[in-house]
Amino acid sequence: MSHRLHRSIEEDPLSTCTTKNDFTDFVSQVEQGAGYVRPRAFGIGIASLSSTGALLDTWFPFPNHEANYGTAAVLAEAFGYTHRHATFYNFSVSVIDDILTRFAWCEGDGTTHHNIVVLKRLRTLLLHSSSPTGKVGVVCFIPPDDHDDGARHGVADAYLRLHLLSHRLVKPHGIKLNDIFSTLPNNYWTNEGPIAEEDLETRRFEATARRYPLLVHGRDKFPPLLDYVQPTGVRIADASRVRLGAYLGQGSTVMHEGFVNFNAGTLGVSMVEGRISSGVVVGTNSDIGGGASIMGTLSGGGKMIISIGEHCLIGANGGIGISLGDRCTIEAGLYVTASTKVLLEDGTVVKAATLSGHSDMLFIRDSQSGAVNMRRPKGHVTLNDTLHKNT
Repeated sequence: MSHRLHRSIEEDPLSTCTTKNDFTDFVSQVEQGAGYVRPRAFGIGIASLSSTGALLDTWFPFPNHEANYGTAAVLAEAFGYTHRHATFYNFSVSVIDDILTRFAWCEGDGTTHHNIVVLKRLRTLLLHSSSPTGKVGVVCFIPPDDHDDGARHGVADAYLRLHLLSHRLVKPHGIKLNDIFSTLPNNYWTNEGPIAEEDLETRRFEATARRYPLLVHGRDKFPPLLDYVQPTGVRIADASRVRLGAYLGQGSTVMHEGFVNFNAGTLGVSMVEGRISSGVVVGTNSDIGGGASIMGTLSGGGKMIISIGEHCLIGANGGIGISLGDRCTIEAGLYVTASTKVLLEDGTVVKAATLSGHSDMLFIRDSQSGAVNMRRPKGHVTLNDTLHKNT
């Protein structure tokens, strides 16, 4: 952690970039410096602090993934960045002003960039915040190889990874989330944002004195996705049931009883009325019925990654513990695990694990014998187009 400026404007005439060529030259200088490596991802964020200065969360309005390398170089230089993996706090107004001089050329040609917008808004927040110790600016870098156990690099790093997923910049399993549970603090999530356990009663008294109640929505390591990211073309009936770090494809609908965990989600148009556990990926035009459940890496599935293909249906209160290819159906109330004995059409009995990932399967239970049968479906699931135009 650092907030040391590497060079001042007076020491480096290229720091004030009045033309795009100035900027390009400045970035080239930084990138050729010893120890600098282009990051895989980076973000400018706003973090909440506890009364003891512990980081509770970080909001990254516009995370960057394999893009905007010039901005990454400017930020790295401003903080004396000479190593591959870092998070910098104490993002002061003077540091922001220094950084913005590198983007002076943008004012001349009318260029507007999300990172510059975030910097300017952060500057305003720091200037006018009535509680400057409650919020802090953050710059976080993730290296290109990401060999290290990413979550161990701190709360901001973990939140950046979750944001990359929910902004659809990486797909589930596309970035390391090792030991994320041991990294994230267990916050109280309230109408005033995250609050540490030791601060809850004090904040409640303060809210009571202001005659505005403090509403506690829950206590968890993961906040609701919609408190941080608003994915386009998505409908979520109950925001508390989709965690930050969920990946929701365009056209997805999560109904009131649906649930989507972090590092999991849908790749396109889908109806979710059941549970998509951590690690599970659901293909386009698939329907997870009411009360249905998909076994994930955190719910007994171990390290097995479960995926559901396109045009699949898991019926109400059904479930699956193996992967499904395309055009598969699990009848309502039937839970098929890897060890479930399945009767095939030719009379062969196999464990369901041997069918994992296959397409064109219909799993039904014989209502008289109780045997689980696998048949070839006569059609596939078709979702209501009107229902899924979430614009």
